[in-house]
Amino acid sequence: MTSKTGTGSSTKAGLVLLTLAAGQFLMALDSSVMNVSIATVADDVGTTVTGIQGAITAYTLVMAMFMIPGGKVGVIIGRKRAFLIGCCIYGCGSMTTALAPNLPVLLLGWSFLEGVGAALILPAIVALVAGNFTAERRPAAYGLVAAAGAVAIAVGPIIGGIATTYFSWRWVFAGEVVIVLGILVLARRITDAPTGQRRPLDLVGAALSALGIGIFVYGVLRSDEWGWFKPKPDAPSWLGISLVVWLMLAGLLLIWLFLRWEARVVEQRKEPLVDPALLRNRQLTGGLTMFFFQYLVQMGVFFVVPLYLSVALGLSALTTGARILPLSLTLLAAAILIPRLLPDVSPRRVVRLGILALLAGAVVLMAALDADAGAEIVTIPLLLIGFGMGALASQLGSVTVSAVPDKQSAEVGGIQNAVTNLGASIGTALAGSILIAALTASFLSSVEQNEAIPADVKSQATIELQSGVPFLSDAQLKDALDDAGTSKEVTQAALDANEEARLDGLRAALAILALASLLAMFFTQRIPTTQPGSAEP
Repeated sequence: MTSKTGTGSSTKAGLVLLTLAAGQFLMALDSSVMNVSIATVADDVGTTVTGIQGAITAYTLVMAMFMIPGGKVGVIIGRKRAFLIGCCIYGCGSMTTALAPNLPVLLLGWSFLEGVGAALILPAIVALVAGNFTAERRPAAYGLVAAAGAVAIAVGPIIGGIATTYFSWRWVFAGEVVIVLGILVLARRITDAPTGQRRPLDLVGAALSALGIGIFVYGVLRSDEWGWFKPKPDAPSWLGISLVVWLMLAGLLLIWLFLRWEARVVEQRKEPLVDPALLRNRQLTGGLTMFFFQYLVQMGVFFVVPLYLSVALGLSALTTGARILPLSLTLLAAAILIPRLLPDVSPRRVVRLGILALLAGAVVLMAALDADAGAEIVTIPLLLIGFGMGALASQLGSVTVSAVPDKQSAEVGGIQNAVTNLGASIGTALAGSILIAALTASFLSSVEQNEAIPADVKSQATIELQSGVPFLSDAQLKDALDDAGTSKEVTQAALDANEEARLDGLRAALAILALASLLAMFFTQRIPTTQPGSAEP
C-alpha cells in the first residue's frame, strides 16, 4: 500500500477511517457516558457524587495537560506507535475502571490512565489521517472522525443510561476494552510516516505546557463552585477575588513562559516541543480559533439541552438521549456529504454557513422555550446545530493540517486537541455559570415580588441562596419544601418562581452561546477560500 490510502484500496481506506473514527469515538465517550449514572457509580465504589464528578473533571484535566507533549511523542516515536501505545494505556485504564473497588482505583484507571492514553491517541489520529489520505480526501476523513467524537457525546447518556438501568455501569468500561482490542487488530492496516532522526523530548517545555494548560483549565472547571470573579461564600479567594482568576492568570503566565522557552530552544537549534513559528501561521491560527469556538458552543449546547429535557421536563435519561439524536443525524450528514458533493467548495464559506447554523439553532431554541413547551421544541434547533457542527467538522481538520508540512501534523494535532479541550471546558463552565446566575436573579426577584411569601421567608431565601439557586426539577423542589414544612401557598409560589427562573437561566445560557457563535464570525477571515491542493484563483 502506498503512503496515502486514497491511492490504494477503498476497502483498506474504509478500514483505516473506521479505526481512527473508533478511537475518536472512545475518547469523547468518556466525557458524557457516566453523566446520567454518577449517583450509581458513587454508591458502588463507596464515595460521594462530588468524588465521581471530580474523577470526570480529572480525566479532562489530565487529557488537556498532556495533549501537546503527547503530540510531540508521536513525532519522536512515530504516529502509529504512539496511537497503539495510547490505545494500550487507555485499554488498561478502562479495565482498571471496570474493576475499580473504590475511588482511588477509579481515579487511577479513569482519570489518569485513560487521560494519558487519550493524550497520545488524539494527536496521533490527526497526523494519521494526514498520512493515510490524499489532500483531496482529507476533508471527508477529518469530518467523519470529528463527527464520531460529537456523536459519542450525544449518545453517551443513552449508552450510560441503558448500561446502568439494565446491567451495570462497569459494562461500559468493559465494552471499551473490547473496542480497544478491535482497534489494535485493525490498526495494522494504518500506514505510518517515517519518523526521521530521533531527538530527545523537550522536558522543560513539556512541564511548562502541562502546568500552564492544566492550571488554566482547572481554574475554569472550578468556576461554577468558586465563582468567576467574586468569590462565593466559603470559596477560596485572594485579595477579595476568586481563586479562579488567579489560577487562570497563573496558567496564562506559564503558557507565556512556555512559548518564550520554545523560542529559546529554536534559537539554540534544538528540537522544540512546539515551534513558535506555527502560531504565526495565519491559516493555522484561523483554524484553531474556529475549533475553539466550535467546541465552546458544542459543549455548551450539550450542557443546556439535557438540563432542559431531564430536569425542566423530567424526562428519563434514555428519553433525553433519544431527543438529542436528531443532532447526530444532521451532523453526520453534513460532515460526510459536504466534502463528497462539494469537493471544491470554499472552506471559508462552509465554515461561515456552519457558524450561522449554530447561531440560528441557539436563537430558535431560545425563542421556543416557554412554560408550556414540550420536548418537541428542541428538534428543529438541534437539527440546525448538528448541521453547523458537521459543516465545521468537514473543513477545520483539513484546514489546520494543510497549513503546515505533513511532518508537523502530529504537533498540530497536539495543539488542536489542547485548544478543543480548552473550548469545551470554557463552554461548559460559561454556560453553567450564566445559567445559575440568571436563575438565581430571576428566582429571588420572583420571590421578592410575591405577596404570598412572608417577609421572613424572603429574607432567609436571599441569604441562603446568595451563592446560587440550584437547578432543580419541580419534584425535587417540592420535596425540599415539604421537608422544610412550608405552607401550600409558599410551596406553590416557590414552584411558580422556579419554573420561570429555570427558563430564564436556560435562555441566558443559550444567549451567551449565540453571542459566542456571532463572535466567531469575526475570525473566519483567516480560513482559506480554496481546498488543500487546489490552485489559487
